Amino acid sequence: MLNESIDLSDQTAVVTGASRGIGKAAVKRLAKAGANVVLLARTNSDIAELSEAIGESAFSQACDVSNWDDMEAAFARAEERFGSIDILVNNAGIIEPVARIEDADPESWGRVVDVNLKGVFHGIRAAIPYMKNNNGKIINLSSGASTSALEGWSHYCSTKAAVFSLTRCVHKEYSAEGVRCVGLSPGTVATGMQETIAASGINPVSQLDWSVHITADVVAEAIVWLCTDAAREYDGTDFSLKTDAGRMAIGLVRDV
Repeated sequence: MLNESIDLSDQTAVVTGASRGIGKAAVKRLAKAGANVVLLARTNSDIAELSEAIGESAFSQACDVSNWDDMEAAFARAEERFGSIDILVNNAGIIEPVARIEDADPESWGRVVDVNLKGVFHGIRAAIPYMKNNNGKIINLSSGASTSALEGWSHYCSTKAAVFSLTRCVHKEYSAEGVRCVGLSPGTVATGMQETIAASGINPVSQLDWSVHITADVVAEAIVWLCTDAAREYDGTDFSLKTDAGRMAIGLVRDV
């Protein structure tokens, strides 16, 4: 399935939430395409092994995306190590605990906002100074939840709606300065988050058979494709892997 023609050599990609799932798959695929990769996760031990396996073109950094100082320092170190920051994959996100509003713990609800929304803003805010007039690319992990209301997901739906708005704001403010920003709505993906959703038993998504979920590798392929000029028509909006057009764009058959 790999599009071997995609070459991201001499570009540096920062990936948040790089320890598992989509983030881990994205790191591997970006490195395969020739990019330098910067792995960010809350605990460095979760990402150090993968970074070491990739080699000199990678390094890992402990970073809490909800903490601005952490994020600013991580980007400064990335630029110092590789000389540029060309790609940002705002992947870090959480959904637990899944609960109806009257049952939701306010502190836990707020933590989702800190990671899913503030974390994305922090990434964008840290990346912009390095990306202006440098063909920078920001990919925000979006969701169908950005435009749909789902029982038990008030925190997730609200933050993903806000991230979609952030994508459009970045496009409006910085597209003229050479910064591209696009959302990626992958649909349901076979990751740990999907296991959490299934365990909740709340809303129809939790009832889906595991076989209908796409793999994280498919999402990683979309991320790499979105870094190319072929994806320019999606700048400032969401690119969906749930449509035939989206799947065909990255080289998937229609029934994946």
